[in-house]
Amino acid sequence: MSQTPKTTETQPEMASLLLGAGFALASLIILPAVAQRIGMGSSLTIALRGALMRAANRF
Repeated sequence: MSQTPKTTETQPEMASLLLGAGFALASLIILPAVAQRIGMGSSLTIALRGALMRAANRF
C-alpha cells in the first residue's frame, strides 16, 4: 500500500514559482545585458524591467 505523492496540488505552485523566477532573472540580468549590447537607452531599459517585474507579480 504505497502512497502516491500529491503532485497535482503542487504543480501550479511550482509552475508559478518557476515563471516568476524566470521573469526576475530576465529583468535583472538578461535584459540589461541585451540592452547594453544593442545600445538601448537606460530609460527604456528601466521601463522594460518594470514591465517584466509586473508580469512576474501576476503569477
